[in-house]
Amino acid sequence: RFWSWLCSWFENKYVVTVSYDTKFGNVDDKVYHGVRKIKKSTWKELVFITAEKKLVSVRSANGLHYRIEEE
Repeated sequence: RFWSWLCSWFENKYVVTVSYDTKFGNVDDKVYHGVRKIKKSTWKELVFITAEKKLVSVRSANGLHYRIEEE
């Protein structure tokens, strides 16, 4: 238990906001909190691991608009 607490101090967590159109703040935005790791980030695909250790893959044929912020 102590070891996991200590490791949590050195582990970066991110907030990922994905927008399917060109504007952030619309109804279509999806926000993921506590993202542990970004596996792949290209202009058409974003793959990351959530806080629940689930693999999420987001794709778009027209290109994605996403924002990655550190928590």
